[in-house]
Amino acid sequence: MKGYSQFCPVAKGAEIFNERWTPLIIREMMCGSRRFNDLKRGNPMMSPSLLSQRLKFLEQAGVVEKKTGNNESVEYSLTESGRDLGEVVTRLGLWGLRWARSRLTEDDYDPQLLMWDIRRRIDTSAFPPGRVVLSFMFRDMPSNRRAYWLVVENGDVDLCIKFPGFDVDLTFVTTSKTMADIWMGHTTIRKETSNGNLTLEGSRKLKSNIDDWFTCSVFSDPEALRESLT
Repeated sequence: MKGYSQFCPVAKGAEIFNERWTPLIIREMMCGSRRFNDLKRGNPMMSPSLLSQRLKFLEQAGVVEKKTGNNESVEYSLTESGRDLGEVVTRLGLWGLRWARSRLTEDDYDPQLLMWDIRRRIDTSAFPPGRVVLSFMFRDMPSNRRAYWLVVENGDVDLCIKFPGFDVDLTFVTTSKTMADIWMGHTTIRKETSNGNLTLEGSRKLKSNIDDWFTCSVFSDPEALRESLT
């Protein structure tokens, strides 16, 4: 990226932060993504080559650190500089939550990205022992983007875009917009089930304690986020 040729710290910071996709890469790392493929799944519209370029740029800028493990696996993490920049990302999210929500369009409701986000916030401690399979059916999506599964086992949550072959314990039938609004805290599961926008099919127990294990986005509680930054 060509610089602004200004000594102003806003300009120097913007030379790093304003690169397209950079705030979203940092957001993914803040949410726990460490491996290249996980960072890619959190930014599905980003090409692998561009992600690789951005990671190298952020390494050079001292924002991201790359480590190779004993088994040759590569992981990325935020440096102290990157964690400080994470506060900027959080504040940007709070601003967007308040002022940019009206700019959402139908194209912004990507069900796979939504499911990737939901996957990492499921509270597995509230589930019974053994495997639990959750199915999500988005009736507003074409057939190749309609169905997703979360497989919960041994504290891990895997996202499947093809039927995993296990019995399903609970199915969500809704639209991508309704599920995204629930996820962002604009509405609730109970409100949307009562008005018919969401149907839950399956385990009564999982339905009854859904508030214990379905945890919304970190941006669903702006006041808590603001307090965490003070």
